[in-house]
Amino acid sequence: MAGKFELYKDKSGEFRFRLKAGNGEVIATSSESYETKAGALNGIDSIKRNAAEANVDDQTD
Repeated sequence: MAGKFELYKDKSGEFRFRLKAGNGEVIATSSESYETKAGALNGIDSIKRNAAEANVDDQTD
């Protein structure tokens, strides 16, 4: 089963999203809330476009 983005409203009525793996485990959440649904969908779209080419910046050394 493929992962999915879940779009929801938080306690303050603003929009947020989380990314769930195929097994249902949450693997990422929006760090901010969005006033509009369109804003949250743009955030999801940005992750889809940018994550595939993102590098790992290992700052543990």
